[in-house]
Amino acid sequence: MEKLFFCTYWGNEHLDWADFLRKVKDAGYDGVEASLPSNPTIQKKMAQLAAAMNLKLIGVHWDTCTPDFNQHKKEMQSRLINLTKAEPMFITSHTGKDHFSFEQNLELLSQAEQISISSGIKILHETHRGKFSFTAHGTKAFLEELPWLNLTLDISHWFTVAESFLQDQAAAVDLALSRTRHIHARVGFTQGPQVNNPRNPEWQEALQHHLQIWDKAICLQQEKAAPYFTFTSEFGPFPYMSSSPGHIPASEHQWNLNKYIKDLLKTRYYAE
Repeated sequence: MEKLFFCTYWGNEHLDWADFLRKVKDAGYDGVEASLPSNPTIQKKMAQLAAAMNLKLIGVHWDTCTPDFNQHKKEMQSRLINLTKAEPMFITSHTGKDHFSFEQNLELLSQAEQISISSGIKILHETHRGKFSFTAHGTKAFLEELPWLNLTLDISHWFTVAESFLQDQAAAVDLALSRTRHIHARVGFTQGPQVNNPRNPEWQEALQHHLQIWDKAICLQQEKAAPYFTFTSEFGPFPYMSSSPGHIPASEHQWNLNKYIKDLLKTRYYAE
């Protein structure tokens, strides 16, 4: 099974797109994960430039935020359809709201699935605070209801919401791992979604919990003979990054953290 490693554009928006892509290529990533502008001409040019540099593209939908359900549904539909036109490898979607009803979030998930089927672009739904998937036990109910529902797993959000490493929710975590097709590789802990530096001794317990989860997700996909598995290094800028070394800019610290986690995972999984 091929393992592919992506770099997030989040926190790198100060870079020109072409400069960002060159930096990503030089750092040894296989592609980029990015929220694309709604302008179809600009979006197409960005996708073409990535392809020309032999970098794969994952689209991100995060920007449907309106609290009115009917308007939310319309905006989400428009945004997802727009993203499919860039023909990304797949789309990671921040779907729904934690305060929408179960039925309303089901409706949004079903809408996304219809867009996925009609476009041929896979849409994965990220485990994320504030969305339908903000807890492990809550997401379990959706996974049981929708056998086609697949996830982008960011387990750091669940660790924070539950204020634990979910040792007491093994059934919910195992079901989620069986539906995980992509991982956002950020290290969080029981009081926040991002440690300041996963290399530091005080964060080794949190790092090991993440690695164990990621190992299991990969093993499950290998058992299913999946052709590939993808990771995006996703340490974010302020306010996710609560502190950074004073001797380097915060953007450089973020870049270094993401490169570190990419290199760690490449070494771990290429050695298999």
